[in-house]
Amino acid sequence: MTQDQINAPTEKQLLRHRKEKAQFLLDAGISLYPNDFRRSAEIGDVLTAHGDKSEEALAQEALALAVCGRIMAHRSFGKATFFHIQDATGRVQVYAQRDDLGADNYSIFKKFEIGDIVGVAGTLFRTKTGELTVKSSEVRLLSKSMRPLPEKYHGLKDVETRYRQRYVDLLVNDRAREIFRKRTAIVQFIRKFLNERHFLEVETPMMQPIAGGATAKPFRTHHNALDMDLFLRIAPELYLKRLLVGGFDRVYEINRNFRNEGIDTRHNPEFTMIEFYWAYATFVDLMDLTQELFRDLAQAVNGTHLVEYQGEVIDLQDGWVRMPFHAALEKIGGVSPEVYRDYGKCKDLAMKLGETVQKNEKLGKLQAKLFDNLVEPKLIQPHFIYHYPTDISPLSRKNDQNPEITDRFELFICGQEMANAFSELNDPYDQKARFEEQVREKAAGDDEAHAMDEDYIRALEYGMPPAAGQGIGIDRLVMLLTDSPSIREVILFPLLRPEIAG
Repeated sequence: MTQDQINAPTEKQLLRHRKEKAQFLLDAGISLYPNDFRRSAEIGDVLTAHGDKSEEALAQEALALAVCGRIMAHRSFGKATFFHIQDATGRVQVYAQRDDLGADNYSIFKKFEIGDIVGVAGTLFRTKTGELTVKSSEVRLLSKSMRPLPEKYHGLKDVETRYRQRYVDLLVNDRAREIFRKRTAIVQFIRKFLNERHFLEVETPMMQPIAGGATAKPFRTHHNALDMDLFLRIAPELYLKRLLVGGFDRVYEINRNFRNEGIDTRHNPEFTMIEFYWAYATFVDLMDLTQELFRDLAQAVNGTHLVEYQGEVIDLQDGWVRMPFHAALEKIGGVSPEVYRDYGKCKDLAMKLGETVQKNEKLGKLQAKLFDNLVEPKLIQPHFIYHYPTDISPLSRKNDQNPEITDRFELFICGQEMANAFSELNDPYDQKARFEEQVREKAAGDDEAHAMDEDYIRALEYGMPPAAGQGIGIDRLVMLLTDSPSIREVILFPLLRPEIAG
């Protein structure tokens, strides 16, 4: 610890100092939180419109303007002060001089601190160093900051504090703001991409009487008026496919899903997905569409189809691989058919890899555990892994040539799943039989097994067109395109343990 750190005031002392400054302003008749200052422009617009103008042009225009923002830095020279203010669009320097503001107003202004939000009226000029600056004729306090910005006393370096106090992280971290601006751009592009292909955006229930559409453990809640349990949805799939029955041939939804599972760098219990369904298409059509979407999206938001992620360069134009599930086990995972086709050998290898194996677990589930350990981490460039075992694909259409596999794929990039898609099962009798098998697995202790959904079976009995559907994790997609190692970096307010008082 340096001597400056030893001598630095404590947080308690800084908070007391802020309260004293606030009381001084109140005693001087200054409102701490007024709402009568009107800005004429956002800072970003000012920089865009006037950032390239010469000092002579600015002096000739003598443009009067009013901007607002948070004080982020200041340098005082007695009778004059330079400070920077920041709004959502940018940052600009302001020059405040006692002769321009008046002695009394300048004295009040000197009590303003880093973190305070102010309104500034004045004209533009350039300093001797060439920086575009607002020469102020008025500086008004708009919101008093009762806490100093973090770097004022210790910096916002602790990762959990950044996530817990995201509002502060966004104030002081340019990269954090850029991530979430890019996240918005990503979602907007996906909407545009699907809208142009005549997909209809819809909304389906977030609270559902049956947790369906995926194999995951749900959150449970209770509706008092109806005296019934409901589940926060784990996926919108079964409702979206009901819309295919209803005659909408192309639908999509971008919204939240909830899964009562662990938290790590790739998982948050509340996360965002897009699911879309396309009548008269197959899972192969979705591979083509997905490849086009990812390539065009990267080009739109990053300016290139080459994506750098954690030291790897991912080629979203020419780097795509398509490989069957069992071939991937052999070629990438190094597991021979003699092992993955033999229940006992497959089980032994899964347990050797540290996996827990339930009694009477299906062979397809054991193979999936081998895949998760031996294949998935090695899939760096984009890989479509297709023809998954039927045992682990309760909503997918069986392959016409081999009923033990389904017309399903998952997309992997940088060792993590990015999307899940399949040609849809639209045979009501096959679907009911698979639901019944899932019910038996749930009774045997599988908390993630799919429940029976009689209404969905009834919908299929009316006839659902042949179709394909896909889900893409928005959070992981944002991670990829912003080179973020943790899902918490791309969710504004990720779930955290309760803060410990003290």
